Amino acid sequence: MRYFTELYERAARRHGGAEAMESRITEPRSAADIAAIGDDRWLSQMSMNVFQAGFVWRVVENKWPAFEQAFSGFDPYVVAHLSDDDMGKLVRDTALIRHHRKLQAVRANATFILDLAQAHGSAGAFFATQEPGRYVDLLGVLKKRASRMGGTSAQYFLRRMGVDSFILSRDVVAVLMDEGVVVRAPSSKRDLEAVQSAFNTWREESGRSLTAVSRVLAMSID
Repeated sequence: MRYFTELYERAARRHGGAEAMESRITEPRSAADIAAIGDDRWLSQMSMNVFQAGFVWRVVENKWPAFEQAFSGFDPYVVAHLSDDDMGKLVRDTALIRHHRKLQAVRANATFILDLAQAHGSAGAFFATQEPGRYVDLLGVLKKRASRMGGTSAQYFLRRMGVDSFILSRDVVAVLMDEGVVVRAPSSKRDLEAVQSAFNTWREESGRSLTAVSRVLAMSID
């Protein structure tokens, strides 16, 4: 496995130098900023990522104001207590994407957000305390306890909310395979642990966040 500096230099060469590359790298939010995010925003972004999975992202984004209205601004308490009749009306709402199972996932995830708030004070408080060095554990929680939050849906959700994160995109997976970390797209617990270990090594070498390391890896490949 190469040192992070080698991967960084390769990425910089391919993207017009270090300064140009750095302009494309985002950093995670602070723990205080994450903790301050309202529960409704966690549910909204989680729901958006559920609908964007396997669908054209821009179409979902264009329809999102209608989703915000239909789901009462994604107030978790209101959404969690929608009746089956209420859900039936949403399935028939032509302003929305009428995917029954994904609409049901919004209600299920509202319950998940409420559970986090009850246990930790707020969903933001829970996410703010997660350790980057055990990021795969957080992915495991989302896969097990939330609805339709497996794979990259959870990873993009966390990145968009500013949680320190890596995304196992096609380019990142290609680098991990080149570096001998995995032999295929990681899905098993063993493979994910190997990926976490590699990212932890690069993070310690560089002093950078998981988010930054992930972006550099993605840009280091043709």
